[in-house]
Amino acid sequence: MRAGMGRGEGDTPTKTSIAGAGRLGKNSRTQALLKSSAPARSEEAGGARLLLGTARARGAVRLGFNMLQYVTAEQLAGFDQYQYSAVDTNPLSVYVMQHLWNRIVKIVPLWIAPNLLTFSGFLLLLINYLVLCFYDWDYTASGSQLIPNWVWWFAAFSTFSAYTLDSIDGKHARRTQSSSPLGELFDHGLDSWATSLFAISWFSVCASPGGSAGLSEHMMFLFLSIVLLNFMLSHWEKYNTGVLFLPWGYDLSQVTLVTGYLVTAIVGVEIWHKPLVFGYYITAVSLTLIIGCSVFLSLPQTLYNIYTAYQKKTLKKDSLYEALLPLVSPALLFFLLTVWVALSPCNILIKQPRLFLFMVGVTFSSVACRVIICQMSNTRSESFHYLLFPLAFVVFAAVTGLLGRLEESVLMAFTALTTVAHVHYGVCVGRQLSQHLKIYIFSMKKRAQE
Repeated sequence: MRAGMGRGEGDTPTKTSIAGAGRLGKNSRTQALLKSSAPARSEEAGGARLLLGTARARGAVRLGFNMLQYVTAEQLAGFDQYQYSAVDTNPLSVYVMQHLWNRIVKIVPLWIAPNLLTFSGFLLLLINYLVLCFYDWDYTASGSQLIPNWVWWFAAFSTFSAYTLDSIDGKHARRTQSSSPLGELFDHGLDSWATSLFAISWFSVCASPGGSAGLSEHMMFLFLSIVLLNFMLSHWEKYNTGVLFLPWGYDLSQVTLVTGYLVTAIVGVEIWHKPLVFGYYITAVSLTLIIGCSVFLSLPQTLYNIYTAYQKKTLKKDSLYEALLPLVSPALLFFLLTVWVALSPCNILIKQPRLFLFMVGVTFSSVACRVIICQMSNTRSESFHYLLFPLAFVVFAAVTGLLGRLEESVLMAFTALTTVAHVHYGVCVGRQLSQHLKIYIFSMKKRAQE
């Protein structure tokens, strides 16, 4: 009877029976008790193995994304010493937008985590991009009525909301005394991906449908490359100086995008395909301004700030090789991508413009996040990002004709794998720093001491 009971009650009688057998000898009662206890011990052992297996399975699921430790011990130690330093001299930000953000941040409840604001803004951008994908997958709907008008209103709303949330998350962190290196990494990591989403979403407004006035696929690739390289310049500058000089172009670009979407919603997308004064189109003027600002404003300002730090002997790196190391992977990335675009037998950028440009943004973000981590932890940047090796193989196989008709399929597979790998990296790094700093990513609560 007792041997057939549950585990909680079955342990004690079994042990008592065994002890009694040692004292009283092998009489029939003892033998009966011992025999009755054998199935119980077998059942308990099987139950223990089952529970152990279940625990291991649950542990594997619970670890899931957290099994790989991407951040090294040296980098974790660097995060412990990290101090945020930034300079914002943009008149639009200092004299206009900051006053608006200071009012808006007061509306945010104190129990909301700053990272939740950052992530919400990114999700709005992603949703906006997916909506545009649905209505304009191959960038041919611009200049037509194929995209409903509400899409442009939503694009303006999502862009402004993302801009606002990205601008007030740091203020809210200081307001709630919850600032942390994890928050800044989370912010800048998502920014590295959001930068491409801003651009490739806007292309639905000004793309060139059927060869009419607007941005061609190759111009879109050039436009996106310049925007992403400008983002990298800002963090390369901080990698060497320890100070993030906020670029003037960010606030101006965000206000321009929101205004552009509103004009499109009110007037119609056709306005972007009509010549302005002297026969120039808005799209051509915008690309010229992007190139001009990058070459004659952003790059000189970055080099000047690094030179000033060199003169003051405050540079973080003591050799030219170490200083230029973060630029190696981005340079190789865009070299490989340009080779693929230029030499693709099937004109991959023409056939799959949206997919290709999305892949460019995700791959760049993966490279940029590594640089940001090294910059914040004051550690040496990696020489070659691991994604460059499969990308080089894909590009070689494509331009030599080895892929043949499979080139588009391989692009889809590479984009999917790159996206999954990047998301996995982000989740792992977030959880690793969350555990190390004993804070939660999306909660104001502190982690218990383990």
